[in-house]
Amino acid sequence: MNSVHIPTDVKQLLKGNNLQVQLSVPQLVEKILMRNEGTLTSTGAVRAETGKYTGRSPKDKYIVVEESTKDKIAWTSNQQISEEKFTNLYHKVVDYLRQKDELFVFKGFAGADKKSRLSIQVINELAWHNLFVHQLFIRSTEEELVNHESEFTVISAPHFKANPAVDGTNSETFIIISFERKIVLIGGTEYAGEMKKSIFSVMNYLLPENQIFSMHCSANVGNEGDVALFFGLSGTGKTTLSADPNRKLIGDDEHGWSSNGVFNIEGGCYAKCINLSREKEPQIYDAIRFGTVLENVIINPETRVADYDDGSLTENTRAAYPIDAIENIVLPSVAGHPHTIVFLTADAFGVLPPIAKLTKEQAMYHFLSGYTSKLAGTERGVTSPEATFSTCFGAPFLPLPATRYAEMLGEKILEHNVNVFLVNTGWTGGEYGVGSRMKLAYTRAMVQSALEGELNNVETVKDEIFGLNIPLHIAGVPDEVLQPNKTWADQIAYENKAKELAAKFRENFKKFTNISEDIILKGGPVA
Repeated sequence: MNSVHIPTDVKQLLKGNNLQVQLSVPQLVEKILMRNEGTLTSTGAVRAETGKYTGRSPKDKYIVVEESTKDKIAWTSNQQISEEKFTNLYHKVVDYLRQKDELFVFKGFAGADKKSRLSIQVINELAWHNLFVHQLFIRSTEEELVNHESEFTVISAPHFKANPAVDGTNSETFIIISFERKIVLIGGTEYAGEMKKSIFSVMNYLLPENQIFSMHCSANVGNEGDVALFFGLSGTGKTTLSADPNRKLIGDDEHGWSSNGVFNIEGGCYAKCINLSREKEPQIYDAIRFGTVLENVIINPETRVADYDDGSLTENTRAAYPIDAIENIVLPSVAGHPHTIVFLTADAFGVLPPIAKLTKEQAMYHFLSGYTSKLAGTERGVTSPEATFSTCFGAPFLPLPATRYAEMLGEKILEHNVNVFLVNTGWTGGEYGVGSRMKLAYTRAMVQSALEGELNNVETVKDEIFGLNIPLHIAGVPDEVLQPNKTWADQIAYENKAKELAAKFRENFKKFTNISEDIILKGGPVA
């Protein structure tokens, strides 16, 4: 991507005597401890708290309305802020940061493919935030650093608070992207994930403009060079199923798919920690060592041992570490074109098949739908499933119309003859509270069969409500488990629940305009 002019006032900000540029991990850890920003844990990780905000603030995220981009942005799903409001707030933040005793600057990249990567710099008020971006983005080599010219700048001032009445924001917090000024401006929140996801949002604009498909997914590759992509929302098993000891990890969250193949956008991992154990997720557990950043994890005040089961601050506890903290990886994080794509859903209605092979139209339909279930519970445990749809499995991070990403998916499927599967890791034998969660051993067997090509030409049966092609036999999985209607004791209850979910799919899909009729007719429910 071409180098661009960085605004003069940012250049002036970066000439101050208070700058700490490209500090090493040990130097940053020392700064964090000296500044009382965090605590060292028993494994050598740095533990920090994010205060009031323990997750992203979607209602505080904006894109600046600018002449060159305003007609490209999907404003129905992205909040606007005027150039005037952005400029005023931007100057306030710059003036605020100039007064700080220390600022921390990271220079690196987004995108492991050198032909399409974005050079970035991040200016941080907090040392632990700078360690976070050092671990999450792609780090410059000494040679690259000499001629590093940033194409996009993230300015993070978490202790600066906006005045909504004056600044045009919804609250004291703001995450603003200016595509013309090439700046991400963040304030009022200490949640470090905002920096990661802002650059992802930037890449979700820039990559498609360069005919590269940007994706919110994990990716791995087998010994034969067979690449697989795993899409799925929180709780669907994306991390668990993509962390395969027999396959090498390309990346766990954000990828691009160019004419050369797949590449990781990041240089690290931002893993959930709640209920983490070495037994269940050994790769993540063992990656939490010196240099890792732990967010909102409770630690023993005496021993400094982390208690991953304690969610008293938040269920959204996190660990940020470089990808090379995991042994079984591909470096650099690039690989060929995918052979297999897996869409993961945790259907608490218990009516979607545990695995189904999708046509191109079905793949585009389910990609646009981005379905899973959330469980709305009470203290007594009486719950009912709530259907959740997140467009393209990443709705909060898509500046462009969703159909743009879906069309790119369809083109890639055709061009590379990719096999696409919908895998339900949710409930079987009844809805949540009646049935049971699909056994992980069964899901692993199904995914393994899909990755090895065993399901490409098997005998299938068509689901009468969703129109999905369900394999009749998979090694290691009882035949009756494969067809959800056969696992329900009450067939009328099954049919009613399936039609209820089908109706939710149709209702959700009404928001998509200018979409091919084929996708609706051939991709969605049939009853």
